[in-house]
Amino acid sequence: MYFQEMEVDQEESERISHHPDSILLSACVWMGLSLCRQLCDSSTSRNSRPAPSSLMNLSITPSLRLSTLLHSPPIAPGNPCSFWSVSETSPHLHVRDGGACVWRQPVEQSSDAIRSSGGIKEGLHLWEVTWEADQRGSHALIGVSTRKSPRQVSGYTALVGGDSMSWGWELSSNQRWHKGKEAGRYPAGAEHPMDIPACVVVAVDADTGTLGYVVEGCYLGVAFTDLPKGEELFLAVSCVWGGASIQLRYLGGISRDPPALMSLCSLSINQTLGRSRASLTDRLPLPPVLQHLLQEHQWPVNTSN
Repeated sequence: MYFQEMEVDQEESERISHHPDSILLSACVWMGLSLCRQLCDSSTSRNSRPAPSSLMNLSITPSLRLSTLLHSPPIAPGNPCSFWSVSETSPHLHVRDGGACVWRQPVEQSSDAIRSSGGIKEGLHLWEVTWEADQRGSHALIGVSTRKSPRQVSGYTALVGGDSMSWGWELSSNQRWHKGKEAGRYPAGAEHPMDIPACVVVAVDADTGTLGYVVEGCYLGVAFTDLPKGEELFLAVSCVWGGASIQLRYLGGISRDPPALMSLCSLSINQTLGRSRASLTDRLPLPPVLQHLLQEHQWPVNTSN
């Protein structure tokens, strides 16, 4: 399965227990589990699970809040967070495709950074960054920064994570960077640098001040815990590879309020079915309107199969 079970921390549990519809919420979750039990039992012999990858072996069970957001439909295009900023960027980077893509000039001895057009101050948010492995070079970083971080410096260096107001993950070495220093390999438990695929989902929780990443459908855990609360944070990347193209997409956000009952019920069904059975929800004994809702909340479209 993508997530073996939902992990509910104490704070989330208290918020849900005080929800005015907490009894109905619990009933909906268990209803979702029971509805798909017969489908799981009948399809086990016909659907094999994908072999676990090295990333899956290092994955962490996300919180209920993050699980709900990962299984929510991406927001419609047009949100400012989905665009690269034309002003918060190095002069060597050029924004294309209406703001969804940035291209780096073939300039030598320069490290160049760019931030998203829209920032966040509260809530849990997801961005999807697509960056092909053969266009990264030696210093390819994805993370977050404030407006105070530099956007261009001479030489080749980790620009995102190079000061106290930016935090970055270097995709080639798998090193975390902050305050201009390496902060240890990520994810935890990785003995050697791993090949990171083109698509990386960035999870920024402005309420708790944490930053994590999702790769190939696997949540790799919290990478940073010291993001400043109340400060506007922007998705940021920095690169040194001439001709690199980097796409950005904002997937959505969620507040600290308890998740909607519909989202929790859909999440419980999807988690019980597992990724290999995600396309079989039409076999559940549900009316068409509920079938449609389940299809909208199926396994995240922002991750590779």
